[in-house]
Amino acid sequence: MSIVVVGSINMDLVVRVKRHPLPGETLLGSDYETHHGGKGANQAVAAARMLGRAAPTTKGASAVAQGTGVRMIGRVGQDEFGNQLRNALKREGINVNATIPIAAPTGVAFIAVNEEGQNTIIVSPGANHRLRPENLSSAEFEGARVVVLQLEIPLDTVRRAAELGRQAGARVVLNAAPAQKLPDKLIEYVDILVVNESEALGLTGVLPDSPEMALEVAKVLSEKTPTVVITLGEQGAVWVGPEGWGHQPVFKVEAVDSTGAGDAFIGALATAICEGKTLPQAVRLGCVAGALAATRVGAQASLPWRDDVNARLES
Repeated sequence: MSIVVVGSINMDLVVRVKRHPLPGETLLGSDYETHHGGKGANQAVAAARMLGRAAPTTKGASAVAQGTGVRMIGRVGQDEFGNQLRNALKREGINVNATIPIAAPTGVAFIAVNEEGQNTIIVSPGANHRLRPENLSSAEFEGARVVVLQLEIPLDTVRRAAELGRQAGARVVLNAAPAQKLPDKLIEYVDILVVNESEALGLTGVLPDSPEMALEVAKVLSEKTPTVVITLGEQGAVWVGPEGWGHQPVFKVEAVDSTGAGDAFIGALATAICEGKTLPQAVRLGCVAGALAATRVGAQASLPWRDDVNARLES
């Protein structure tokens, strides 16, 4: 096992609107669509596709017959959404033995996407918030080289997962989303902290609205965490770590839906770290994956395969 992802698994309900509503305003949107989502599941699929290289060419074929080296730890409901989501992860070659159906509703995300491809998201956590620290065991982290975490499950569960990942000898990647205060007892187990502009603002009180400002904010955050990456949307990403610091410009694309872009970035970054690549190489791979994800609709459906990312890098 190479990459262990502990986090949320949601069904996304997506509606398209001309613009986002103002407080108290009602707008008419498109027919709604259902997409497989949840930051944890999205990042697991993103990593699996980076390890799996190319999409299956045979109808109904699994992504990688022998598995991708990704394990997903989470909770879904004993309902139709839960069945669909768990089976979808299995089709990607992801080990779901620790993704357990329980007597609670499956998590749901309500997503509105405007004409510019920007989204707003409200999450009903459901079964995700029933994943408790005592549900995690060291056996589930054996052999992990990278552990990937987010904040759509209880914070004490995230901390316990980070601790078990560190004990297993893995590098712990925390995508601190959605934004909230990070306790020191969690930060001490984190090797790589990844945040976007709004999440960096929540942690520091400073909005990194340019690469130069983002580097200064990342340097502040790196006082507690060895490595910090700040994603900047159309301005790319910056990184600060033991290897130094730098800015990776964005790869220009025609954005359709940014819903899965951040998760594509994390999955690609985690895969590159697992493969022993340098931090600048990992951030570059993440930026390409995120850009390609923004050109397609949906969360998991938009996540690119490794061959697609490599082709864009070469071009």
